[in-house]
Amino acid sequence: MNFLDELYLEKNMSGTSTGTMWLSGKGKKQLLVVSPVDGEAFANITTASTRNYEQVLEQAQKAFPIWRSIPAPGRGEIVRQIGLRLRDFKLPLGTLIAYETGKPLQEGLGEVQEVIDICDYCVGQSRMLYGMTTVSERPSHRLFEQYHPLGIVAIITAFNFPVAVWGWNAMIAAICGDVTVWKPSSKAPVSAIALQKIVAGVLEQNDLPEGIFSLIIGDRATIGERILEDKRIPLVSFTGSVTAGRIAAQKVAERLGKTILELGGNNSIIVTEFADLKLAVPAIVFGAVGTSGQRCTTTRRLFIHESCYSKVKDHLCRAYASLKVGNPLLEANHMGPLIDKNAVKAYRQAIKGITKQGGKILFGGNVLKKKEYASQCYVEPTLAEVKSHFPIVREETFAPILYLISYVGTVENAITMNNEVDQGLSSAIFSTNLNQIETFLSAKGSDCGIANVNIGTSGAEIGGAFGGEKDTGGGRECGSDAWKSYMRRQTVTVNYGSELPLAQGIRFKIE
Repeated sequence: MNFLDELYLEKNMSGTSTGTMWLSGKGKKQLLVVSPVDGEAFANITTASTRNYEQVLEQAQKAFPIWRSIPAPGRGEIVRQIGLRLRDFKLPLGTLIAYETGKPLQEGLGEVQEVIDICDYCVGQSRMLYGMTTVSERPSHRLFEQYHPLGIVAIITAFNFPVAVWGWNAMIAAICGDVTVWKPSSKAPVSAIALQKIVAGVLEQNDLPEGIFSLIIGDRATIGERILEDKRIPLVSFTGSVTAGRIAAQKVAERLGKTILELGGNNSIIVTEFADLKLAVPAIVFGAVGTSGQRCTTTRRLFIHESCYSKVKDHLCRAYASLKVGNPLLEANHMGPLIDKNAVKAYRQAIKGITKQGGKILFGGNVLKKKEYASQCYVEPTLAEVKSHFPIVREETFAPILYLISYVGTVENAITMNNEVDQGLSSAIFSTNLNQIETFLSAKGSDCGIANVNIGTSGAEIGGAFGGEKDTGGGRECGSDAWKSYMRRQTVTVNYGSELPLAQGIRFKIE
């Protein structure tokens, strides 16, 4: 595996870094990393101890005053260099992501490109951290708003996008003047170590202090809980399940900290009677099987108008029959494995739930057991015919299972079904009818944070704010004005006159 050598990765590695320094010691817990692609253990990581945690936080506290004192465009220059360095390592890092998580190579490369893109975006944003000036009701007064860095930002990421989510958060936080502490998923820690090493090269070249970009790999009890409860961390960006997100939100809220939550998605596509199926079918298939159905924006529910239901179902069954499941490093394969055997277990349980609740498996539904699937993490992409009210349909199963649901009447009926689940991340409609499209986008339309027209539910661009509503958490990352979440807002009033008038006409005199 040459890509490991190209990334300067070894078999045994420390999982704690303050930037360029790696902390290690005896007697610490070991994390054996196994690839879902072939079942091979390819790395052994020494996880962080409580002492390591304190070392990381102390360095971050020391680095913050130095980093925030650098003008924002200067911080943007460092981010620009990180983007350039990532271009040099795009192929080996993208390959590692595919090997560690099981996502197809093209998706792994695309994820690295996403970090490169957010770097480019943030270079420009570093010169546009705008405040707002307004008029004061008092004479000879100026009223305006400005933004200042928060301090230490903790980034807790999931396995399915092991580097992109870090990029969305860390690069924006960096230009805002914050320092970051990154806790990646223990299911994809090697990609995080590789990225940390790449960033370290930029830190060394610019003679920057330790603590600006830190990495800490450890379990929930030792590291995760401390991050959530630590008053030194004003903002925690958390990506994960709804259950874990609720716990994170409560713990951070108890100390009046801030959170950005990117949690579950039970995303749907509406195919109306006016849909262009040449656009719809490929988008549906990619949305449902991309990353083996392990994206938060994966298409899980498909509402099809009764007039075209049979036609769409036939198209999808044929398309699924043509899909190739196998080693994701081979470009001919459309889908790789699930992340681990626990994910396979959840897939099996969902299949049982579908049939038990009265659904019908149209395609797939099996775990693959041939020799080339030795890791036991490969499953068939699955189509299931169900009713919208089935309990299993309202759950988010992180697997390539697509629920086909027929709807009758107007598009409002499909929108109602789209909105009746607890999650509210991504949604889409395929239609050429302007009335249907605008209804879907209106205040009475989709209640999701993302609403797409004639494209699928996944594949968001970094220029738009990413996030959802309801159980999805309500946070926003990436573009638009998401940078404001990483800063503290300050309202300023300047009196440049010789008198002291009070707001609202209040009179107060002292002798």
